[in-house]
Amino acid sequence: MSSGTPSAATDDSPSRAELAARVEELEATIAAATGETDRKKMSIIATKGTLDMAYPPLILASTAAAFDFDVTVFHTFWGLDILHEERSKSLKMSSIGNPSLPVPNALAALPGMDRVTTKLMEKRIADNDTATVAELLETSLDMGVEFQACQMTMELMDYDETDFHDGVTTGVGAATALQDMADADIQLLV
Repeated sequence: MSSGTPSAATDDSPSRAELAARVEELEATIAAATGETDRKKMSIIATKGTLDMAYPPLILASTAAAFDFDVTVFHTFWGLDILHEERSKSLKMSSIGNPSLPVPNALAALPGMDRVTTKLMEKRIADNDTATVAELLETSLDMGVEFQACQMTMELMDYDETDFHDGVTTGVGAATALQDMADADIQLLV
């Protein structure tokens, strides 16, 4: 009586959609177990700790994370101040040698000019409703960006791991940072 096609009532085999979903689930499990993902990886090195130079790594990191990049930002030397809980609240701008400022170096060298240019930048940030350094850092951490504090620089500057914002990975060595950069699709020095 068999016609060669199984009857719907006795067919317990999964549908094509169910099989496709199961294959997709297994591929995701394998990728997670082996560390293989389709996500692009971005590695940024932040070396400067002035107010104007805090923005590039934070904006690039948060934007890349919004596009589902796996992002690591390694902070070394003065860039460490961006992650320092107290120092990040009072980042300054240097007016000397900054060719983008409409202030001649002779005037920029006058006492108090850094304070003036910092206040002007802070006003511009507030007037344009631009996120603060603290807001960008918090947003980036919430999005999964890994901020790393250089171990050697921490020792050089006599910083303790408790000096940094919650969520910052402290004590990262240059070898670890280099490996991260080698594995990244995009490497930036800002």
